[in-house]
Amino acid sequence: MVMDRMLEHTCAGPTRPHLRFMLDLSPPPPPSPEQARKLHARLWRAARRVLLFVGFLWLLLVVLAVAHIDPAGFGLFPGRIDALTGILTAPLVHAGVEHLLANSFGLILLGMLVLYRYPQSAPIAITAIWLLSGLGTWLIGRPSWHIGASGLTHGLMFFVFVSGLIRRDRTSIAASMLAFAFFGGMLHTIFPQSEEVSFEYHLSGAIAGVLLAVLMRRRDPAPPRRKYSWEIEEELEREQAERPANELEIPRPDEVPVLWQRPEPERGTVIQFPDRRPNGEDDQERPTLH
Repeated sequence: MVMDRMLEHTCAGPTRPHLRFMLDLSPPPPPSPEQARKLHARLWRAARRVLLFVGFLWLLLVVLAVAHIDPAGFGLFPGRIDALTGILTAPLVHAGVEHLLANSFGLILLGMLVLYRYPQSAPIAITAIWLLSGLGTWLIGRPSWHIGASGLTHGLMFFVFVSGLIRRDRTSIAASMLAFAFFGGMLHTIFPQSEEVSFEYHLSGAIAGVLLAVLMRRRDPAPPRRKYSWEIEEELEREQAERPANELEIPRPDEVPVLWQRPEPERGTVIQFPDRRPNGEDDQERPTLH
């Protein structure tokens, strides 16, 4: 007999100190007023979207509580075909205030990091993590009801963390270190911790996040950085070498030959006169005339 038990999964866990990376300490160039305006608008746009989503989760929790509706009906039950819709609905419902409160901070911070740093990858990554974490839980999960958004938060955390390790630009590493500083404990919650916690959802979300970080590693361009003087000189030399020769262009000073390095001019050739002596006659046998 299968016991229909509702498993709560949260993103709470002990944090770990961030990892140390070899950073590029060259400061980035100051953004232009137009670039600063776009970055500011992107930050507020990401904050609005995340806060609206988390606010919707809280509103849904209140509605279900007032209507006395069991959230397990919207959950995910592994192996049951009629519970496949839980792949879409399970991250939206929570067991109570404490459960949703534990997931809200992760959704806000990690969601803003993904939307702000990876605006082109974010729609695909979030959607894929949502679906893959649910599908993985449906395939490997224990026969119980799985609800909550911690599969999504684990996927976002691993996406941000692995993206920083792969891309290694300043902003990606900063986002990775920030995510790991607050949610490093997720590295432990992907393993069995408690019978009431769905580690299967955590593990499926983490695998989806790593997979999406690898697949989306080239989708968002790296931010510009200030170049060193020797890098600029190397680029100028490369451009000069690749530039086609122009007959009307004045040669560079180092290409003009100086007097002491010019090649010796040809002064003429020595003409060899024919030998008019008889055949076989040697100079020693000929008499000397006085």
